[in-house]
Amino acid sequence: MPAKSQAQQKAAGAALSAKRGDTKKSELKGASRSMEKSMSEKELEDLASTKRKGKPEHKSD
Repeated sequence: MPAKSQAQQKAAGAALSAKRGDTKKSELKGASRSMEKSMSEKELEDLASTKRKGKPEHKSD
């Protein structure tokens, strides 16, 4: 599943880094904290690897 915005992609990258042990889980905030807890490493990898070109910074409702 590709990321819908650049912010979602960045949050997934931060959560993936914490899940792999590269950064501390205590440093996560907001969406990246909940993503780390609820998603598998593979799901986070898919979101984080989405191309940014053409994606909005934040998704509007």
